[in-house]
Amino acid sequence: MPICISPELPAYQALLHEHIFVMDSERAAHQDIRPLEILIVNIMPKKLETELQLLRLLSNTALQVNITLLRMESHVSKNTSQSHLDAFYATLNDVRGKFFDGMIVTGAPVEQIPFEEVDYWGEICDLMEWSKTHVYSTLHICWGAQAGLYHHFGVPKYLLEKKMFGVFMHTLEKHHTQLLHGFDDVFYAPHSRHTEVRREDIEKVPQLRILSSSAEAGVHVIANRNGRQYFITGHSEYDRNTLAQEYFRDVEKGLQIELPHNYFPGDDPTQPPLFTWRSTANLLFANWLNYCVYQRTPFDLTELPQWDWNAESEV
Repeated sequence: MPICISPELPAYQALLHEHIFVMDSERAAHQDIRPLEILIVNIMPKKLETELQLLRLLSNTALQVNITLLRMESHVSKNTSQSHLDAFYATLNDVRGKFFDGMIVTGAPVEQIPFEEVDYWGEICDLMEWSKTHVYSTLHICWGAQAGLYHHFGVPKYLLEKKMFGVFMHTLEKHHTQLLHGFDDVFYAPHSRHTEVRREDIEKVPQLRILSSSAEAGVHVIANRNGRQYFITGHSEYDRNTLAQEYFRDVEKGLQIELPHNYFPGDDPTQPPLFTWRSTANLLFANWLNYCVYQRTPFDLTELPQWDWNAESEV
């Protein structure tokens, strides 16, 4: 089944070209089902690129999904036109009275800035509090994961000596979890960040469970034991060339940047990078939509169960 997005959204034509089934709202209205309502909080600078990456992954299930894009009203985007934001993005005030099956909070290139000094920190804290009563399941990515762990649990972040940059091998720490159902014992995921959260801080929080980790990149997937929040420190949604674009951008700027780890064949940046995490990324997002959202959320979204920090659920 398809995702339902506006045919005017640039990602619409790109997805059609990739033979991904998308439909507009008029056609979706004739489907005799309740589609999932998914809110994407896109705080990445290249919003069109992130839209396409996430929509591609969310389309890879048998579920119909309605997408709402949300931006930070208190932040002026330098890389996305205001006309695009006006046409396709809502703000928290626009959706405050609505309910959603799931929400994705993307990363943002602000991890070297203290949380409280990010210009939209107050707004994103408001959003995260609102989500506890208006969203069933939330998926936090990279800086979004660090922000969520800090806001909800007080887990700090730490500046790395050098950028965690490349594609790293990960292992499962808990088997038979909903989010990582069907994962191999060893799998790959990209990381691109200057900061980290640490195992010892996470293990002090009784509500949190570490589901996967990397010997090189650290903790990877963390879950709230109530099964309604997931925090992912990497970027499984990245395309084949995203890390390459970041690398060549920094090289052109004259910045100190190492080759992304385990990415270019033979560490030769003239060679096309290997796409070693695509199947894992598709499985991750399909699992989230199916096991963590669709099979748990009520048919009537106004009847979302009350938030319980002490609840124990399958994660």
